[in-house]
Amino acid sequence: MKSLSYLNKYLLKYKARLFWGLVFTIISNYFQILPAQVVRYAFDLIKEGINLHQLYEGMSQQSTIYDTFAKSILVYGIVILAMALLRGLFLFFVRQTLIVMSRLIENDLKNEIYEHYQSLPLSFYRKNNTGDLMARISEDVSRVRMYLGPAIMYGLNLVVLFIMVIPYMLSVNVKLTLYTLLPLPVLAISIYYVNNIIQRKSDEIQRSLSGITTFVQEAFSGIRVLKSFVREDDSHNNFTTASNTYKDKSLDLNFVNSLFFPLILFLVGLSTIITIYIGGQEVMNGSITTGNIAEFVIYVNMLTWPVTALGWTASLVQRAAASQERINEFLNTKTTIISRKDFSKDIQGDIVFEDVNFIYPDTNIHALKNVSFRIQHGETLAVIGNTGSGKSTIATLLPRMFDVTSGRILIDGVDVRDYNLMSLRSQIGYVPQDVFLFSDTISNNIGFGLPEIQEEQMVQAAKDADVYENIIRFPEQFETKLGERGITLSGGQKQRVSIARALVREPSILILDDSLSAVDTKTENAILNSLQRIMANRTSIIISHRVSSVKLADRILVLEDGVIVQHGTHEVLIQEQGLYKELYERQLQTEDMD
Repeated sequence: MKSLSYLNKYLLKYKARLFWGLVFTIISNYFQILPAQVVRYAFDLIKEGINLHQLYEGMSQQSTIYDTFAKSILVYGIVILAMALLRGLFLFFVRQTLIVMSRLIENDLKNEIYEHYQSLPLSFYRKNNTGDLMARISEDVSRVRMYLGPAIMYGLNLVVLFIMVIPYMLSVNVKLTLYTLLPLPVLAISIYYVNNIIQRKSDEIQRSLSGITTFVQEAFSGIRVLKSFVREDDSHNNFTTASNTYKDKSLDLNFVNSLFFPLILFLVGLSTIITIYIGGQEVMNGSITTGNIAEFVIYVNMLTWPVTALGWTASLVQRAAASQERINEFLNTKTTIISRKDFSKDIQGDIVFEDVNFIYPDTNIHALKNVSFRIQHGETLAVIGNTGSGKSTIATLLPRMFDVTSGRILIDGVDVRDYNLMSLRSQIGYVPQDVFLFSDTISNNIGFGLPEIQEEQMVQAAKDADVYENIIRFPEQFETKLGERGITLSGGQKQRVSIARALVREPSILILDDSLSAVDTKTENAILNSLQRIMANRTSIIISHRVSSVKLADRILVLEDGVIVQHGTHEVLIQEQGLYKELYERQLQTEDMD
């Protein structure tokens, strides 16, 4: 229960619902217990009525006795029916308080987890896979809700019912009570173990189904590869094997489920037989009446479900505790990307890197080694180098996706770690190397960073990114709905929409991280010419492995293995023997071959 104590703040928040849920549980149980006592009176009345009817046999009073007896039984029947209706009403109130409370807490917990996820740094997402993140906010939260809803509701019901019924049963007859209750602990323990088996097998089935789903999704997504390598038969055989595994596990679960209700019915029937047998002995001894036997049989059936639920709820609590522990593991993960001084101001764009070293925390790769450079406001800096040289790391350090391992980065003379994080990032237009578009309209994708976007701004950004002509050719133009990850568009179109998304914010600092790699030379020139106007009054960083992409830059940094090996203008670097000249000549040869 230690991990579940985290939820106490939510139980405190909804304490009114919890209180009224308890009140309604007590009232509903009162209307459940009272009919058993009415039945006892009715049974005793029937016995007395029969005796009295036989006593006045052949006399005129016999019909009067019969009429009185029949009316009394009818009244008892109406009372029992009225109490059943009242119990149903208050059970409705129980669910409207406790189950609704669990749904509200589930919603709050999901929002808390999602908000916390968004506050965590990129290093967290590099260490944890998406499936695990989604499982904790969906499956684990659902299991926790089963503790907050059904487990608490049935637990309260069991405690209240036992407090109300057991003392009364003991006051009627101790011997009969003890024998009547004897099979119930066996029932609870049996249900607990059987339910654990069911849950374990259900989890195995879920994992098996998840494996089948993943397999089928990959097979259909990679159908072209599958067909081109003529692997249809192998794929079908693998699917058949996975499907048969799922079938076998499902049949195992069905076998255990088949034992579940017969076990309950057997133990309930056993308890009823004991009640009638011991009760009959007590009636002959004169310690109780036949009405008490009928009353106790009702109590046995009344206690059966709460006791059965005890084993079930114990299993629910156990699973909820394991799930909450997994959730707490992420909730207790604190972000290291926090502002030291929460400084906010309009950024001009003077950038200074001072002896910056960066080591990726998850891989220990030393991406940048004593990197120092300066960019004046309005300048364009190009960063070029081979794959893995550390170019993209510079792009991620500026908006503080990561923090430097040592050294510091200054913007307008202020350490980036002192800026308010939202203020800093809102003034940087970042086009990442791995373009991501949402499954939404083109207009919403372009305006993602500027919710109050005007149509003129959107059109201008699309024109600057050289994607406007492509968009207006679509039947629905800017309202065209993109598929998952922007699959509707080509690679180049996705990159240009991503550039438009960054431009529309009119950022003080613009970072293009290899964002022209999927376009041809002609389109690249068109985009760069459009960007020349935009870059005129803002600090820009163009990161690329292509020399042709950096021709607009005022200065060029050449990186190799995290170290600046060359620094200067295109004209200067092309005259030097070094990596820049090698890259330039290699790409010229490639273009000539094309």
